[in-house]
Amino acid sequence: MKTKNVLKQVVFTVILFVGALTYGQTKMMGGAEMYHSKNIIEKAVNSKDHLTLVAGVNAAGLVETLHGKGPFTVFAPTNAAFDKLPKGTVENLLKPENKKMLQGILTYHVAAGKWTAKAIVKAIKKNEGMFTFKTLNGEELTAMMDGKMVKIKDKSGNVATVTIADVMQSNGVIHVIDTVLLPK
Repeated sequence: MKTKNVLKQVVFTVILFVGALTYGQTKMMGGAEMYHSKNIIEKAVNSKDHLTLVAGVNAAGLVETLHGKGPFTVFAPTNAAFDKLPKGTVENLLKPENKKMLQGILTYHVAAGKWTAKAIVKAIKKNEGMFTFKTLNGEELTAMMDGKMVKIKDKSGNVATVTIADVMQSNGVIHVIDTVLLPK
């Protein structure tokens, strides 16, 4: 009987220990741990999967904006998402003379407010299967469900899948997506 109680206590202690270790754990994004105390820019620069996005944010002069108080919801395309664009598109957008166009595309990936995956799914269900976000560039994105996956559709007809949700930041949240969203 005594051995049984000791065993129960050991199991309970192990469960508490594991729970304490996993509580508040950071998410991995692009091979880097994403700490809640960092802001969106501080997180993105540490992700090897978002080098193209970071280069674009720098070229567009948006570092200060995304370094700001927020809160922001960023739909962050991976390097692979940018690679799906026609050859030469990224290089062309990074040219100084295309800064305004680049700003328009990148701010199209940002919504005001902190929209967690749970809040997005709830809004989709409440609005009969679709929810529209107003982005920082003034245009809209539409969120919808495909099974259990959240999809984001742009005005050009491109559809991105959220591959990593709820990377919490001090000034908002990042949702990693697999396709670059393009305004009309």
